[in-house]
Amino acid sequence: MSASVTVSACPLSGDERQAPPPSPDSLAYSFTLPPGTAGPRIARAATRVALQTHGLADMTDAVVQVVGELAACACRFSPDGEVYVSLRYRDGEVRVILYDGHARHSHPRLAAACDARRRAALRVLGCVVRACEGEWGFGEAREPGGGTRMWAVVPWRGARLFR
Repeated sequence: MSASVTVSACPLSGDERQAPPPSPDSLAYSFTLPPGTAGPRIARAATRVALQTHGLADMTDAVVQVVGELAACACRFSPDGEVYVSLRYRDGEVRVILYDGHARHSHPRLAAACDARRRAALRVLGCVVRACEGEWGFGEAREPGGGTRMWAVVPWRGARLFR
């Protein structure tokens, strides 16, 4: 009688490798918000958990405020479409990018008026980012499908002092 050994290319739960604990440098998340008013709340909650899990709790207040402001604006300008969110920690900064489906207007006056409305909607964001010594902006999304790309960079040194 020979003993048979079953070999599988599919890892079983007993084969789990010990993964290193989450660190700031491994913060890299992307998710899509559902259309409607729940989007900003979901974005804030997901951001809070991600930052705390990756040892960035001292940045939570500032970055959650930034994500909430960007998500509220994106959902306002694209009420029936999905909003894509990206969170990354690189070089001592959290980089937040949101894409919404609101396409750039081809008429210059309409584009200027729309930009002014978006800038006004992001006034609180501007104050938070300035207080953290970061930067922010928005413009046409270069990805397929178009729309608008909004972004903010929040440095750790400024965010940890934000209150």
